[in-house]
Amino acid sequence: QTRLLESGGGSVQAGRSLRLSCAASVHAHFCMAWFRQAPGKEREGVANIDSDGRTTYGDSVKGRFTVSKDNAENTLYLQMHSLKPEDTAMYYCASKLFSSRCPPGLYNHDYNYWGQGTQVTVSS
Repeated sequence: QTRLLESGGGSVQAGRSLRLSCAASVHAHFCMAWFRQAPGKEREGVANIDSDGRTTYGDSVKGRFTVSKDNAENTLYLQMHSLKPEDTAMYYCASKLFSSRCPPGLYNHDYNYWGQGTQVTVSS
């Protein structure tokens, strides 16, 4: 099973919270990441987490978002607090299958499996 399946998106008011999930099967044991893409903008790295739980965050979400994994459930999470209208985007989970460590930074080209995305809309 190599599919990644995101869920948990929705429409919320600014200041509220959402938690995204990604059913990841075997991917959950390797480097995984969240990216997002707003209309008309390039895909942006949000956060990643390696097999030991070490994390990296994009500057725009530091202090507000938390990435985590449940290896027993093979699920990746993104807890989002203090949401802003500029967080509105399609959110994707991605994996670098068979890599325990995540590469430096948050770059699309480093990840070789992608989910279909879940939409997050934040209204002011």
